Amino acid sequence: MNNIEEIKKLRKKHGLNQHDLAIAAGVSQSLIAKIESGQVDPTYSKAKNIFLALERLQQRDELKARDIMSKKISFIDMNDSLKDVVKIMRSKGISQVPVMSGEKVCGIITERVILNKVLTQPGSAENLKAGDIMDDAPPIVSLTTGFRSLSELLKNYSIL
Repeated sequence: MNNIEEIKKLRKKHGLNQHDLAIAAGVSQSLIAKIESGQVDPTYSKAKNIFLALERLQQRDELKARDIMSKKISFIDMNDSLKDVVKIMRSKGISQVPVMSGEKVCGIITERVILNKVLTQPGSAENLKAGDIMDDAPPIVSLTTGFRSLSELLKNYSIL
């Protein structure tokens, strides 16, 4: 749990007055004032309600996937040739592209995947299809996924 002294700082960070925080937390405005001035130590349940309200406000204010995502995404079909995939990536100036099977993302091709395949099997590149060399599909997130969750996922994946 957070420190009681943080309540005022967090409240101001979210642009709330004491009355608004009190309503969101289900406590009185006078309790918020007394806690912030150090006149009273709240019960565990009251402090928990205040911090849960602050957390909900933080999640509400947090950037969402829809706010930071690229809106123009190029896709390729799993039956596209490697040659066509490279052309698309070059023409769009992108280093990775999701692979579709019908309406579903089934994998991803990155420059690294292409380079590894060409270096390990140099003669086979002419006949390869996207489905032959793609990596597993990246995580698919909703438009409302918060920035904290996105940043944690991006530590392990190059694309979401």
